[in-house]
Amino acid sequence: MNDDNKPILRYNANERTNHWIVAILFVTAALSGLALFHPALFWLSHLFGGGPWTRILHPFLGVAMFVFFLGLVIRFWRANFITANDRLWLRRVDRVMLNQEEGVPPIGKYNAGQKLLFWTLLACMLILLISGVLIWRAYFSHYFDIDAIRLATLLHALAAFVLILSIIVHIYAGIWIKGSIGAMLHGWVSRAWARKHHELWYREVTGDKASSDHRSKEG
Repeated sequence: MNDDNKPILRYNANERTNHWIVAILFVTAALSGLALFHPALFWLSHLFGGGPWTRILHPFLGVAMFVFFLGLVIRFWRANFITANDRLWLRRVDRVMLNQEEGVPPIGKYNAGQKLLFWTLLACMLILLISGVLIWRAYFSHYFDIDAIRLATLLHALAAFVLILSIIVHIYAGIWIKGSIGAMLHGWVSRAWARKHHELWYREVTGDKASSDHRSKEG
């Protein structure tokens, strides 16, 4: 296999495992949280063995999700700083949506949308953790007054709402950009995919500078 056809490793086995553990914990925490959020959704508690078990399991699922998400943060935070190219990419996101490459700057391992999602997820996770501790009746809520618990409950619900919407966007984007889900399943992407969607990262991992020549003439 020549270099042009050789795939590029985007995520190793540990990174993929970490991601899917977080995904599973997110689904279970979200479903158990929704069961406790409104009586109309309480039927979801049957997935966890009933109301008492749902109340017991939900906070532990949330803490586990946060801990494993920290593993992703430690691995990827350096690749998620916003750069000048990212700001220009955001201004020209309409061209990205239309699959028009002219004038769209090359980007690194993650585009600006992915980076904003990363920081949004981290903020939501932190709010959920802190507010969740305040309202965790079995262990901590008795240390706080009723006003703090009410505020924490409101923040917990708002952060969960934003987190769920963000994950829906994340899933949609992964389906929309063909090859993204495969990268998180088996770890590899084609060189053509990397060059098209993440050119700066492609050049970094391959040392190929030639692909950027046409970009330098665009603006």
